[in-house]
Amino acid sequence: MNSSPYPQKPLLLTGATGFIGRYLYQEAKAAGWPICAALRQNHALDIQKQIVVGNLTPQTNWSQAIKGIDYVIHLAARVHVMKDKASNPLKEFREINVYGTLNLARQAAQHGVKRFIYLSSIKVNGEKTTPGRPFTADDTSAPQDPYGISKAEAEIQLRQLAAETGLEVVIIRPPLVYGPGVKANFLSMMRWLDKGFPLPLGAIHNRRSLVALPNLVDLIITCLTHPAAANQTFLVSDNEDLSTTDLLRRMSNALGKPAWLLPIPVQWLEFTASLLGKKAVAQRLCSSLQLDIHKTQTLLNWTPPISVDEALQYTARHFRQV
Repeated sequence: MNSSPYPQKPLLLTGATGFIGRYLYQEAKAAGWPICAALRQNHALDIQKQIVVGNLTPQTNWSQAIKGIDYVIHLAARVHVMKDKASNPLKEFREINVYGTLNLARQAAQHGVKRFIYLSSIKVNGEKTTPGRPFTADDTSAPQDPYGISKAEAEIQLRQLAAETGLEVVIIRPPLVYGPGVKANFLSMMRWLDKGFPLPLGAIHNRRSLVALPNLVDLIITCLTHPAAANQTFLVSDNEDLSTTDLLRRMSNALGKPAWLLPIPVQWLEFTASLLGKKAVAQRLCSSLQLDIHKTQTLLNWTPPISVDEALQYTARHFRQV
């Protein structure tokens, strides 16, 4: 008799070669899930079953990848970039994140897939919060950039498809995700701290929610079979909001290096950043973005499995190894 708590039909994972996908693949595999990874091209990763479907487009044929599948985790997307060189970014984001996603979900419903987990973004809610008013999963969407708009539109289309077909849709909106292999600004900050550069970020008293990669992946796996997750939208975080200054100090501690943080007033930082054409960067460093994950915790009886400091130590160890 099979004693595994998981179904024998494999789950389909898109974006398996990305930052989140690689970790998710390993954790789901370790938990006993049989996994089929849908890839753009053949990949040398240690993936037990992979099917090449090509690019994520509104015309992609998913029939071979979806055959015999009960669960889909959809991570693949056109991701947010700071300096998008596309002539019409919103059109490009919609082509992949909205129409490409809907094409996959529609074919999944036609093939009898039970549940579709969609990794969205907190950018659907907006770019920043005011003191005492964190974002919630049930807020009215207020995306401010093409990426956020495309994610919000995809959510709307998925909910409509769920209502029409019975496909169970679960939407998860993470904030900034960090962990082993993190890139972009988070990696840059780690490099600056590791080299002992003085940073003018010692007097920022904002509050920002982040989510460690292991915590996000744990929630995604929880949502695969939890009965209360069906057709719900969840926010996720480490459940400890940090100021930029506090994050840098704790990151330095994880790296085993002193933090040289100069207490420059926020107004000066924002003024200087505007002169240098870096207003958006200053906004992310200085503004608040808090998430209320009470719904996630209550409905799913879920708690982030690791703390911020544990996650930073884990991230720092990987940083040291590469």
